[in-house]
This record gives sequence, structure tokens and C-alpha cells, in this order.
Amino acid sequence: MVVAVLEAHAGVKLGQYDIYLNVAGGLRVGEPAADLAAAAALVSSLSGIGLAADSVYFGEIALSGAIRPVAHGLARLKEAAKLGFCRATIPQSAPENGEAQAKDLTVRNCTHISGLVAAIAAGKDPSSKREIKRG
Repeated sequence: MVVAVLEAHAGVKLGQYDIYLNVAGGLRVGEPAADLAAAAALVSSLSGIGLAADSVYFGEIALSGAIRPVAHGLARLKEAAKLGFCRATIPQSAPENGEAQAKDLTVRNCTHISGLVAAIAAGKDPSSKREIKRG
């Protein structure tokens, strides 16, 4: 579903590729919060532009390309900060932004999959204001 939305709403052509998503430890990802991270990884792989290692992404991608909030957003942000992440890209309507900012976790909002794709393709990590070096 994520691949179909990327093609339909962000112009990312992935149909000619065999796509495999490997999750550490062989876990199965059944929750929609992983949608945004999977999309960011796919775009990063296709464009050859790496994402910042200290960034975390979560959010559900709707069929319209909109990024929806997920349950337990604040708890996810707190856990990400504990694990050493410094930046997070989350849905625009997530109410936890103010509290997360105070916890040394820079939060960036994403409203639509096309914005995420444009930021990565331009060589900028959407969860950071810095440019990512190519190659």
C-alpha cells in the first residue's frame, strides 16, 4: 500500500523494482505507525540519499497521501529520545509537539507524503534543517 501511495501521490516510480522490507530481528510490522518510516526508507534507497542516523519517523499514510497521527505519539517520542534519537518526523496534527521539544528532541511535522519525498529528493532530511551530503 505504501508503494502504491508513493506512486500515485508523490510521483515515485517503484513498480519496476522488487521491494523487500527487512525488519531487525525478523519481527513482523503490522502497525500503521511504520508507514512513514518505510516510505522514507524507500525514497532514500531509490534516490541514493541517506537519512540522518539520529532521526526517527512515524505516522500512518492514508490512501490520499496524507500523513495521519498514530496512537501513543508522546510515548513514542519519549522512547525515541531515550534511545538517543535527536530528531523526529511525525504527522502535523500530533498534539505532543510542545512537550517533545522540551525533551531535547527536535520535532518536524509532515502533512503529506509528497512533502516527505520532495525533502528527501532535494537532499535534505525532512527531520533536520541541514543538508545531507551525497555519495
